[in-house]
Amino acid sequence: MAYGERDIERIARVAFELARQRRKHVTSVDKANVLDCSRLWRDVVTKIGHEFPDVTLSHMYVDSAAMTLVARPTQFDVVLTENMFGDILSDQAGGVVGSLGLLASASIGGPVGLYEPVHGSAPDIAGRGIANPLAAILSVALMLRHSFKLEEEAAFIERSSRRS
Repeated sequence: MAYGERDIERIARVAFELARQRRKHVTSVDKANVLDCSRLWRDVVTKIGHEFPDVTLSHMYVDSAAMTLVARPTQFDVVLTENMFGDILSDQAGGVVGSLGLLASASIGGPVGLYEPVHGSAPDIAGRGIANPLAAILSVALMLRHSFKLEEEAAFIERSSRRS
C-alpha cells in the first residue's frame, strides 16, 4: 500500500476521465476511518474531483463497498481504489457474476494498457478444454475502446458476446 500523491492523482484522473464517458459517477473506495494511507487517498481524490465538476464523487469504506457490490452491483459506475482493495473487490465481482472467467480487465492510465481476464491466464486449466473465452474476448473489446479508440468495433464485440 505504498503510494504517493502523484500516484493517486494519476489514477484518479484516469477514473474521472473514464466516468465522463459513462454515467459520470466515481466511487472512491478506501478505509480512511482506520488507515493513514487511506486518509491521504481520500484527500487527494477529493482534490482531483474538484477538477471534474461534471462527475459526481462519492467515498465508501471498503467493507461497505464489498457489501454493496453483492447487494446492489449496478449502483457502481467507476470504482476507484488502491491495488489491494481493488484486487479483493474484483475477485468478489467474479463471484457476483458467477465466475472470474466472465470478467474482462483493463489496466490503463500509463504508457501501455494491459488487457486480460480478471483471473489472468489460468495456467491451472490450460490444455484441459474447459476454459471459457468470454473474458478474453471482452478484454479485446476494452483494448479496442481504450488503446485504439475504436468504439464501434468494441461495441460490436460486446453486442456479439451477449448473443452467444
